[in-house]
Amino acid sequence: MAAASAALRRYLLLLAQEHLEFRLPEIASLLSLCGGQFSSQQEVRVNSPFWILSIPSEEMARGLMKRTVCAKSIFELWGHGKSAGELYASLKNYPMDKMLPYLQPDSTYKIHIHTFNKTLTQAQKIKKIDALEFLPFNGKVNLKNPEHIFWILEDYGTDPNNVPEEPCDLYFGRWIADGQRELIESYSVKKRHFIGNTSMDACLSFIMANHGRVKPNDIVYDPFVGTGGLLISSAHFGAYVCGTDIDYNTIHGLGKASRKNQKWRGPDENIRANLRQYGLEKYYLDALVSDSSRPIWRKGTLFDAIITDPPYGIREATRRTGSQKESVKSSERSTENHIIISSSYHLSDIFFDLLKFAAEYLVMGGRLVYWLPIYRPEYTEEIIPRHPCLKLISNCEQMLSSHTSRRLITMEKVKEFKDQDQNSYLLDGQYMPYKGHNSFREKYFSGVTKRIAKEEKDNQK
Repeated sequence: MAAASAALRRYLLLLAQEHLEFRLPEIASLLSLCGGQFSSQQEVRVNSPFWILSIPSEEMARGLMKRTVCAKSIFELWGHGKSAGELYASLKNYPMDKMLPYLQPDSTYKIHIHTFNKTLTQAQKIKKIDALEFLPFNGKVNLKNPEHIFWILEDYGTDPNNVPEEPCDLYFGRWIADGQRELIESYSVKKRHFIGNTSMDACLSFIMANHGRVKPNDIVYDPFVGTGGLLISSAHFGAYVCGTDIDYNTIHGLGKASRKNQKWRGPDENIRANLRQYGLEKYYLDALVSDSSRPIWRKGTLFDAIITDPPYGIREATRRTGSQKESVKSSERSTENHIIISSSYHLSDIFFDLLKFAAEYLVMGGRLVYWLPIYRPEYTEEIIPRHPCLKLISNCEQMLSSHTSRRLITMEKVKEFKDQDQNSYLLDGQYMPYKGHNSFREKYFSGVTKRIAKEEKDNQK
């Protein structure tokens, strides 16, 4: 009876095979947002497109799929086996009282077959469907608009060069809901009104919002807002959004355009116009010209999530406001004669200021989600910046080149900020390893130079 009870709560998740490291933190974050918990006993193979999850209710499963961009579909799992025989035996053991509501004579249904890493002929598909005739399907087949859809899913492994004759895992389940994969296309940067040199890919923007557990009526802040791409995904999920940036031209939509064949930005190219494009303007609070190293906010917890992509010094400069002494070399003039006196802003200082800000201004349980650039030959977990008020939730890598990557860091506020936490990173003896971030730009370009030299050498052979 206990085994049957456990089986009733099992769902099969079909995942997209991209951003593999980001999938588990996204699903775990969304389950916790829906009131559930990701169990360490879940049957998850990190690189596989098929995960078996124990979820308390179908309602929670639907809630998960209303948010995820990493998962394609979820099914109530009726049977699972390593062979066709095991699958059929598993289906025969599934409680009949749980099947019957979906197999009534007055209902309509269809059976869909999905194979991963192998293509089946139509004849092979029909043979597999006919083999399920022992199930009491009493309704009528309706291929166009059925009430219930059942899926046979077969896993032929992840190696396209070594596809087995028979699947290594077979599943049968009732389709519950699809994920939000269509958001990747509908919010594509290619179609966006206002973009910059570093506008975030739509899929990653939604992943960041999900890692941050953004929910309706939250207040989400981006201290390096740029053209506001990260605000859009949070606003789509019903959060009120705001941001700051040191670049006057970007905040006001002035200056040179980032699009090819366009010299200057148009009068309506701005962050507000981006949110208006998607019908999200009502969630836009504002964007201000401000230096992230000198917070302008009143003291207290203001934000439910901070989601940002700090500059790495590659395509965007790392700057903060400077003093008059530095004005000769670094003053900058905008198209409206707005003068900014700026000085260099070391990467290590950017991240420490960001963590300190999050510790002070996030609500308890609020999350900080940001990108950290990494020189891979020197990477260890010790170089991830820490703060006593923030707990590391996840750390996922996205490759940039053979020698560099960036890691999506998600942290949660678990302790109230006190004055003694102001410069805690200087006291714990761990500050020096982080200083390596300051030379990321030099290491990045040294790798590019070496690669170009190698390509030129190879071409000469």
